[in-house]
Amino acid sequence: MPRIHVLPDILASQVAAGEVVERPSSVVKELVENSLDAGSNEILVEIERGGSALIRITDDGCGMDRDDALLSLERHATSKLRSSSDLHNISTLGFRGEAIPSIASVSRFRLVTRERESLDGTEVQVHGGKIIDVRAAGCAPGTTIEIKQLFYNIPARRKFLKAESTEASHVEHEVRLHALASPTVRFRYRRDGHEVLELPAVARKSDRLRHLLGVESAGELIEIPLHHGNGFSVEGFLLPATHARKGRKHQCVFLNGRPIEDVAIARGLSEGFKGGLMEGLHPAAWLWIEMEAALVDVNVHPAKREVRFHRSHELREGIATAVAHALQQQQRRSVAPPPAEVPAKQGQIRSFFPPPLAGESPLPPAPIATPSLPLPAWMPQAMQQEIPLPHEPSEPPARSQSARGAASFRWIGLLHQRFAILESHDGLVVFDPRAARERIVYERMLQAQKNGIDSQGLLVPLLIDLDPREMDAVLRNQDGFATAGLELGDFGGGTLQIRSLPAFLHLTDPLAFVHEVVDDLLAGGSGGARIAYDKLARCLARRAGLQEIISADRAKELLEELFTCDLPYCAADGRPTLSEFSLRELERRMGNR
Repeated sequence: MPRIHVLPDILASQVAAGEVVERPSSVVKELVENSLDAGSNEILVEIERGGSALIRITDDGCGMDRDDALLSLERHATSKLRSSSDLHNISTLGFRGEAIPSIASVSRFRLVTRERESLDGTEVQVHGGKIIDVRAAGCAPGTTIEIKQLFYNIPARRKFLKAESTEASHVEHEVRLHALASPTVRFRYRRDGHEVLELPAVARKSDRLRHLLGVESAGELIEIPLHHGNGFSVEGFLLPATHARKGRKHQCVFLNGRPIEDVAIARGLSEGFKGGLMEGLHPAAWLWIEMEAALVDVNVHPAKREVRFHRSHELREGIATAVAHALQQQQRRSVAPPPAEVPAKQGQIRSFFPPPLAGESPLPPAPIATPSLPLPAWMPQAMQQEIPLPHEPSEPPARSQSARGAASFRWIGLLHQRFAILESHDGLVVFDPRAARERIVYERMLQAQKNGIDSQGLLVPLLIDLDPREMDAVLRNQDGFATAGLELGDFGGGTLQIRSLPAFLHLTDPLAFVHEVVDDLLAGGSGGARIAYDKLARCLARRAGLQEIISADRAKELLEELFTCDLPYCAADGRPTLSEFSLRELERRMGNR
C-alpha cells in the first residue's frame, strides 16, 4: 500500500490551479478582481490568441512593495483576512490567496508593481511556479501581471482549451461582467492588438448598461427602482417578456460588486412576471444587490461565483416584489396614448423584437366568453372544404403511388389556435402544423446541403446585437448557415449582420428567429465547436416550425407541401405530424360497444 506523503509546493499549486484556473477567462476574472480590490480607477485587459499566448492585466491601484510582491506568490497569502471571524464579514472580491500562486504555477508569469509613494517598483518573474528573477523596476504606480503560455507545463490541460475565438469570447464576457459590476471604473479590452472595448467610468449603472447593450435594446429597458428588504436592497433593469430567452445567460446579478449565479434569484425574477413568461424561458435582467456581509457566505465555491444566502426565501420574495412593481409601473405608462410615429429616414434600419408565438401571450390569457354573434362569413365554406389526406397516417403509402390520399377529410376547426381538427370517413385526424412545418424545412435544409438553396438577399441588411459567446457560436458555424441560405456576417462591435434568408422560409420576424436559433445552439453545448450540419438543420427547422400559424386555407397548402417530403408523418425530432383516432377507438373510449 503506497505511503501517504505531503505534496510538493509546486504540485500543490498546480492542483489548486485546476480549481481556480479553468481557462484564460478564469485568469482574467481572478486578476481583475484583485485590481478592483486594490482600488483601481482604470483596468486594461489584453490577450493574444484567446489568452493562451498572452494575458496582461494593468491597473492603477495601490500596488505592492518588494516584500508583498514576493508574499503574493505564496499559497494562502492574503491581506484580506486576519482571523476566522473575518470569514463572516467578507467585503472584498478575492480573499483566498490562491489565485496568483496557482496561475504562476501553470504559466510563464511576470509581475511588475509599484506603490504610489515609492520611487521605484519591483519586478518578479516566475516560470512554472519557480521564481526566476527579482529586481527593481521603473514603472507607473499600480500593478501589471503578464501571463504567457498558459498551461505550457501541463499539456493535458492545454489541449482542452477551445478555439481561440471561443476563449476570447469568454474573456470578453468576464470583462463585460466586471465592467457592469463596477461602472465607476474605466475598462479597456484589447484582443490581438485591436481595441475591442473602451468603457469610460460613469456615475450611473444605467449608463454603463446602455453602453454595452446598444441603442435598440437599451431603449426597451424597464427600470427596477431601489427596493429595500430585510438586510438587503436591490435595483436594476429588465427587458420585456418578449425578450425572454432559453437559459439564464442574459441574467447578470451582482452581489456587493461580485458577479454571482443563484437559483433563488433566478426564481424571484421569473415569479415577478407572475406567469407572464412562456414555459422554459427566462427574462433578461441586470440586478445589483447590496446585502449585509453576515447574511451571505461567499466561501462555498473555488471560483466564488456561487454563494449561500442565510435567508434566500426573503431575497427571492423581495426580488419578485421589485420586479412585479416595475412591470406594473411600466404597464401603467404604456396605457397612455403613444406619440405619433416618426417615419424612418432613408437608409435607417428599423428593428423589431420577438413577438409572442401564435396562440400564446406573454401575459396570462383572460377567460374568453362564448360569443353569441353569428359565425364569420368564411366559416360555412371552410366547414365544407375537403382536404386530400392519406387514409392511414400511421401507415404511409408507398412512394410509387400517384395519389397520396384517396380519402377526403373535412375541415372541422382549430383547437386552441394550435391544432387543426379534421374529419375522416373512419374517425378524427389531429394535425400539428408546427411539426409539419418543421419536417418541411428540415428536408429542404438537407436538400440544400446537396443541391444548394435559393436565398433572398435583403435590400437593407438587418442588424442584431449578440454577446461575445453568441457571436462566436454564429461565426464558427457561418458556413453551415450559408449552406442553409442564411448569410450572416460580423458587423463589428458585437453586432451581427443578416444579409440574406432562405427564399422558402417565410419569417415574420427574422431577428427573433436568429436569436432563438443561437439560443438553441448554446443550450445544446455547441458554443465552443462547429456543429454537424444535420444538427443545425434540425435547429433551424424547429424554430421555423414554432412560427407557423394555422388556418383552413393554410392547412391545405401545408399538407400538400408535407406529402412531398420523404417522411411526412413525423417532425425532425420524431414528433407525429398527424394522429388519427378511428371511430372504433372513440367508441371504445366513450364506453360504447
